[in-house]
Amino acid sequence: MDNKQIAQDVLELVGGEKNINSVVHCATRLRFKLKDSSVANRAGLEAHDEVITVVESGGQYQVVIGSHVNEVYKELMAITSLDTNTGGKEESKEKGSVVSTLIDVISGIFTPFLGAMAGAGVLKGFLALAIVMEWLTPESGTYMVLFAAADGVFNYLPIFLAFTAAKKFKTNPYVAVAIAAALMHPVFNAAIAEGARLTFFGIPFTAASYASTVIPIILAIWLQSYVERFFTSFIPEFVKIILVPLCVLLVMVPVTFLAIGPLGGLFGTWLGMVYSGIYNFSPIIAGAFMGGFWQVLVIFGMHWGFVPIMMTNLTEFGFDTMVPMLLPAVLAQGGAAAAVFFKTRNTKMKALAGSSTITALFGITEPTVYGVTLKLKKPFIAGCIGGAIGGAVVAFAGVKNFTFGLVSLLSLPGFISTDPNVSSSITMAIIGTIIAFVIGFVLTYILGFEDVPEDNTSIPVAKKDEPQAGDAGTYIEKEVIESPLKGQIIPLSEVKDEAFASGALGKGLAIQPSVGELTSPVNGIVTIVFPTGHAIGIISDDGTEILMHIGMDTVQLDGEGFTTHVKQGQHVKIGESLVSFDIEKIQAAGFPTVTPIVITNSKDFLDVLTTEKEDVEPKDYLMTVVI
Repeated sequence: MDNKQIAQDVLELVGGEKNINSVVHCATRLRFKLKDSSVANRAGLEAHDEVITVVESGGQYQVVIGSHVNEVYKELMAITSLDTNTGGKEESKEKGSVVSTLIDVISGIFTPFLGAMAGAGVLKGFLALAIVMEWLTPESGTYMVLFAAADGVFNYLPIFLAFTAAKKFKTNPYVAVAIAAALMHPVFNAAIAEGARLTFFGIPFTAASYASTVIPIILAIWLQSYVERFFTSFIPEFVKIILVPLCVLLVMVPVTFLAIGPLGGLFGTWLGMVYSGIYNFSPIIAGAFMGGFWQVLVIFGMHWGFVPIMMTNLTEFGFDTMVPMLLPAVLAQGGAAAAVFFKTRNTKMKALAGSSTITALFGITEPTVYGVTLKLKKPFIAGCIGGAIGGAVVAFAGVKNFTFGLVSLLSLPGFISTDPNVSSSITMAIIGTIIAFVIGFVLTYILGFEDVPEDNTSIPVAKKDEPQAGDAGTYIEKEVIESPLKGQIIPLSEVKDEAFASGALGKGLAIQPSVGELTSPVNGIVTIVFPTGHAIGIISDDGTEILMHIGMDTVQLDGEGFTTHVKQGQHVKIGESLVSFDIEKIQAAGFPTVTPIVITNSKDFLDVLTTEKEDVEPKDYLMTVVI
């Protein structure tokens, strides 16, 4: 499937452009900020052949695509106006916790230029290797050019952060860049070198270097969003383009120099000291914890909260000890996937395990985790154990990283110090990483896993609230049916109607509704609308015929308590309202409201698999039709 089609499918399944506040991407995921995540069709996304899984975390709706996510993102930008209008200023209806909001802000700020930082970090590491091996000298023009390429993004990091933070906080990004540029203006170089005390209209402040800093500029741009909103509220429209930026600069640049900068610097120092204190208390425990649980944090999207700590460590101490603890966590999952490659008898699983082992070596673990280890369970646990042991080893050895980069084998040169007074720790980093890889491999091979039968045509897809081993995820031809009601699941055999209970009308289940709203469980065409409104029939776009019968013998009500919202022949989408009904009125009339939902052409399919949940919400997973 081409990337444009993938982008179109994802756009439709998340609720269309109108449901998107913003979207960015990282190495493998499209990270949406949706106005209403309940509108998104999660089951449809997870059933999509080109979607690895869906993760809701940190206030983001994350669609995991894989290593080609950048191309899908480009196509998504091309078919929408999201490149120039990130979805409008309408806020999401959902308010997350403080932690989820913080993670969302951090990821939204760092994700857009993560690739630039990672690439520059790798180059910086290789330059360190070139100096140590005496391939280059710091005085050579070649080194200077390459060092400028590698260090530019880090030296001028506040400018990058200003632009992306402004996008996140919905304020003018170019004024934000102007504020960051003012902080780094060379006019202060001499004063910084001398540690001179300066004054601004009699208010004293100390000139400080903001190169490579993170927290001061983020705080400044956050405040800018409010200051800009204030001036915009009353300055006349015809002079806003000049006066609003002027007023914002006149306020924000001095405030940043006098207050935000020093406070942000103190907070950064405090953050570094807290991390250093925890790490120094017991490097082994710290390494085991980070190495063992890092992939769990990645699954829930919580790993972004550690990025400012990594950057602060580099700024405050000149090195970072967190990335070295994480490298074993990544490579251990690769080792577990490698064991699956050698042990599985399923050719498709073998192919996926082999390719995902390679991607893990380069720091891309989503295909490894979601496609192999987490789905097979035991390999994921083995990888976490390997990561914990490897992390403890590198932390005990005091391994340091001297430049930012993705957690991968390519980051190893970054563990080399060009300072002769600081010992390089690449040797122990390699040893710890090998230990983690080997343990992940050996434990997986010894513990084993429930292999995918060879006759299955695809790798099992363990989806939230869907059957696991042996479910429809083991077949490439399938259709997921979502719940059209909120209520309690009732086995079809317990329905007080022989036609339904016997399965004569088709396989399925029933729901005892708690809310009187029936929605479409599939994208398809309405084939039956009873005049009384008590029953609806739909044929899905894939040919599945579904009958939904609200209550037993409710035809006798002659439409009392029922309001239909669709007509026969109408095309409907998942979640679209079909019928509203008054549960109390129907029950008061003496009729049960249990609602059978059956696949009337069940005999055309290999099987119909149903949810194991006791209660469902609209758009929850309900059934899978196996073709």
